[in-house]
Amino acid sequence: MDRLQHTTRYIVLIGAAILFLVPFLWLISTSLKTNDQIVQGSTSWIPRPLTLQNYANAFTSVPLFEYAKNTLVIAVFSVIGALFSNTLVAYGFSRLEWRSRELFFLVTLATLMLPFQVTMVPLFMMFSRLHWTNTFLPLIVPCFFGNAFYIFLLRQFFLGIPRDLSEAAKLEGASELQILWHIILPLARPALLAVALFQFLFSWNDFLGPLIYLTDQSKFTLALGLANMQSAIGLSDFGAMMAAATVTVAPVIIVFIFTQRYFIAGILASRAKS
Repeated sequence: MDRLQHTTRYIVLIGAAILFLVPFLWLISTSLKTNDQIVQGSTSWIPRPLTLQNYANAFTSVPLFEYAKNTLVIAVFSVIGALFSNTLVAYGFSRLEWRSRELFFLVTLATLMLPFQVTMVPLFMMFSRLHWTNTFLPLIVPCFFGNAFYIFLLRQFFLGIPRDLSEAAKLEGASELQILWHIILPLARPALLAVALFQFLFSWNDFLGPLIYLTDQSKFTLALGLANMQSAIGLSDFGAMMAAATVTVAPVIIVFIFTQRYFIAGILASRAKS
């Protein structure tokens, strides 16, 4: 009976994996086809003939390298900000005793119920008065002020670390920052990697933020540049569009493949603890 259950489970999971892989495989296949094959609506998954001209057309139609550089800058600094701010706040909510701590934590979690559309206009007005529009600052600086979901995830992980380690370090004269740096952070590596991956994926795929704050094409991100490319060439060069989309998606998939075990470990280890 157990063997049957395991077999059924694996069949379902493999079927689901294939279902999710089909669009990505179709994207790669189309990017390697000639425009004649695409226009004819060929159902063949293997391009005949196989061509890389679509990728050359994609890089000549729009400055994809520049878009990738802009996206990488935003993503890297956003990850740094997310790790720095959320780690400090989560440590304060989990390891330090202070008045009304639980109340402030509940208020922090309540901000998860506010959709971005509610704060979009006030944030734009504030950044506009600071003359930060058409710069990367509105996309990076907010990451240095914490995120309720990341704070919750890290707090739950920190609560699972034995307090005896902190007490022993205090007896040796260690400060709270030393305890955080030398004891908590090394033990919380899976959760920190999960936060870093979450933030990297969000920043890399973010479309609405760059659309609101960036107007100079030289500062566009990949998501915004891809949309600009679509409006510029339309369906006249569908193969180039698929090639550009493949270039945009591929780094995210590669990063996830190499970090997925840490990602899953961080999520599982950060589950609510009694």
